Amino acid sequence: MAKEYDRRNLDFILKEVFEYGNLCNYPYYADYAPDMFDMVLDTAEAIAERHLRPMFVPGDRKQAELVGDTVQVLPEIEAYLKEMGEAGLIGATFSLEKGGQQLPAMVGGASEFIRGAANNSVIMFSGLSNGAAHLIASFGSQELQEKYVQKMLSGKWTGTMCLTEPQAGSSLNDVVTSAKPLDNGSYSIKGQKIFISGGDNQFSENIIHLVLARIDGAPKGTKGISLFVVPKRLEDASGQLKTNFVKSIGVFHKMGQKATPALHLSFGDDGESIGFLVGEANKGLMYMFQMMNEARLGVGLGGAYISSAAYHFAKQYASERAQGRPVSNKNPEAAPVLIQKHPDVQRMLYAQKAIFEGAMGLLFQCFLWDDLSKCSEGEEKETYELLLNLMTPVAKTYPAEKGIESVNLGLQVLGGYGYTEDFPLEQMARDMRIFSIYEGTTGIHGLTLLGREVPSHNGKALKELTKLIQAEIAEAKNVPELVKYAEKLEASISKLGQVTMHKLSMAAAGKIEEFLADSSLYMELFGLNMVAWQWLKQGIVAHQKLKNSEVHSEDKSFYLDKIHTMKFFYHYEVPKALGLYERLMDDEILTIF
Repeated sequence: MAKEYDRRNLDFILKEVFEYGNLCNYPYYADYAPDMFDMVLDTAEAIAERHLRPMFVPGDRKQAELVGDTVQVLPEIEAYLKEMGEAGLIGATFSLEKGGQQLPAMVGGASEFIRGAANNSVIMFSGLSNGAAHLIASFGSQELQEKYVQKMLSGKWTGTMCLTEPQAGSSLNDVVTSAKPLDNGSYSIKGQKIFISGGDNQFSENIIHLVLARIDGAPKGTKGISLFVVPKRLEDASGQLKTNFVKSIGVFHKMGQKATPALHLSFGDDGESIGFLVGEANKGLMYMFQMMNEARLGVGLGGAYISSAAYHFAKQYASERAQGRPVSNKNPEAAPVLIQKHPDVQRMLYAQKAIFEGAMGLLFQCFLWDDLSKCSEGEEKETYELLLNLMTPVAKTYPAEKGIESVNLGLQVLGGYGYTEDFPLEQMARDMRIFSIYEGTTGIHGLTLLGREVPSHNGKALKELTKLIQAEIAEAKNVPELVKYAEKLEASISKLGQVTMHKLSMAAAGKIEEFLADSSLYMELFGLNMVAWQWLKQGIVAHQKLKNSEVHSEDKSFYLDKIHTMKFFYHYEVPKALGLYERLMDDEILTIF
């Protein structure tokens, strides 16, 4: 099977486009040197080779099952978590104070990209433990931090997030899991949660659930939701682990991502499930949003790395499969040509490449803002945080939605073989489908972008973002070969601005339903423009590198291909914005009911 990612491309984005080595110049990351970042990525590749690639197919074929009161998953996952813990990679991006290595988010994201491209399902175990431990380290009491964080980062204990309930779905207003205060300061938790990824397994010594629940008497709605640590097992006075009456009552049989089980859990049905309040009462949703936002970037990254894997396999297949002849050759006796010679196959491969490499730019832009926010203070820090908040729903949605398209194009390249289990595209297509649903559906993120993030702080984030894009456009206009593309982006960004003002005028007039009715389409338009920006950024760097007369032939081919892919995106993807612009400027809202 083809390698699922191109390290040369990853290095290009990290080192040449974003120059992530410059982060070492900040005091916060001063303990690192750029070559140390390479060592982290080499370790991620070694773990992918030893553990993740061998489990890709078995994890899909051997689904998790509930045996007695324990969920049995692929046994080899234990060794993966053990090595991740020993390498310090589960919580590597945590600050030193929180028990981590203070590794930049850009490096952590690149490590996840490598591992996820190799096996998108298994890495959820380490990712969920990371998010849960970080939340406890950020908001939990000193006692909770000391009791749980390091054991979770070691890989011995794992973690989950428990939000969704059978009757509520994504509507967290309707959470009914209850928390009854006990005399010793803990709480008795009772209720059910569904779709809990990694909610149980046979090898973790303990599983730490972060549960949203309502303390008896709390206000209705999201203002009355608190967050609790509810371990699967409690430590008794002697340090022995005993049941905490967290019960797995069902395993959901999923379309894809089968190596990580999604569970239906009950708390307190067979005995008292003890929970410990995280932070202050009634602020649980605010705390959980930290983990959710981190996870949303992880979901977007997942869309990109599955797309990468699908592209590289489809490209290999196209370079080996001979079928048909050029349309200009009518001679039936001529030998078939490799399908990579057919124009439509080339179009599909370049569409795949343009989607995931553009999405990678958008994601690592977000990771860079995250890193810079940790190195800054005052207004500068606020600006980076606003930019990150604005772009997070976009960086989650574009790779997730367009990733489905990208993987489907890979299936087209393989033809009928792509629909069979003999080739990995079939599994990738099933795995990919969930990413537009994880951590909030596309519709929810459209509402978030247009309804909350764009107008937030009087539109400051959007204004700052526009300045960055305009600066890139100005730079590109100084390069004769890029002027046309800079002008295309300038025109498209102008239309996005017109749409934004038109929509905000609806909100100002009190037409809230009309304002948000097409928010998913606004998200699509916004994402298309943001990836076009990232492609112009990559094109500028590639052109600068080509001016070096000493560039090696292999690098020259790489940079030329970058510019070609940028042009492809502008000629094939950017024109799609025109239809979205026309729809979003149309005041007539048509609904069925």
